[in-house]
Amino acid sequence: MGIDNAIPFVSRGNAADTAAWIAALSRAMPNETIMPFAQLSAAQRGNARVAIVANPDPTELDQLPALKWVQSLWAGIERMLAELKNPHIGIVRLEDPQLAATMAEAVVAWTLYLHRDMPAYAAAQRAHVWQPQPFRLASERCVAVLGLGHLGKLAAKRLIDAGFNVIGWARTAQTLPDMQSYAGDVALPEALKRADIVVCLLPLTPDTRNLLNATRFKQMKPQAALINFGRGAIVNTADLITALNANQLSHAVLDVFETEPLPAGNLLWAHEKITVLPHISAPTQKGSAAALVARNMARYRATGALPKLVDPRIGY
Repeated sequence: MGIDNAIPFVSRGNAADTAAWIAALSRAMPNETIMPFAQLSAAQRGNARVAIVANPDPTELDQLPALKWVQSLWAGIERMLAELKNPHIGIVRLEDPQLAATMAEAVVAWTLYLHRDMPAYAAAQRAHVWQPQPFRLASERCVAVLGLGHLGKLAAKRLIDAGFNVIGWARTAQTLPDMQSYAGDVALPEALKRADIVVCLLPLTPDTRNLLNATRFKQMKPQAALINFGRGAIVNTADLITALNANQLSHAVLDVFETEPLPAGNLLWAHEKITVLPHISAPTQKGSAAALVARNMARYRATGALPKLVDPRIGY
């Protein structure tokens, strides 16, 4: 497409990250012109029907009057849903198979970290104590995956392949091979009480905000562990600390937080039963993401058909 039909790239990222994204997208779509929002002329802004976005400033999207849909480069779009003023703009979230594979790898890695008692061994090393922990087979360890979307299904499969006894929970019924799954609020306590390790891969929606709170922690198996790779606001942090301090839960691996980066003075950093990660469980890979965007864009240019849009009522 010509420069008059340039695709705006709208992001609150820094200049270097914007340049890297535009370079990757341009390699995947050599027939398209992709430009940073700030460099677009008034005519280009007026002509834009689609934009590619990464944590976009809503005031910039408001300056694209003909915009029909946006392609997000992130899987999580809750902030955009909250900030977007024009309800008629369709949102396409990133559903990248590579992102799912990367997340599944992280889920298996940190589940093994808890399964093989790595936090206890790290503490023993710091104390200069030689203390083997009782060994359990992976098949004796029940792992509950909360969230059975694109990411959760692959993570559950990889956990099964690693030998764990896996169950799943989602807000709506799912049928998955080789595992039992639960659905709806009424079934969540049953899933929680069975699990030695709970892995949260849920999106942040009005229904999941503070879902994992004091009530839910009491429903979990005593000394169970938590991995949160979903969104920080799904876990009530104060209730989590209380549950850990009371030995209701044994450990928590947290990769997502309500405020990111996590402030240096935050108490989570120093808690002996919390492993803090800097939101690295599933970083977006520019090459694979750009290829997916290119397929969506080519189909749209050829047929006018929009990719699958987010349902703003449920948040995904």
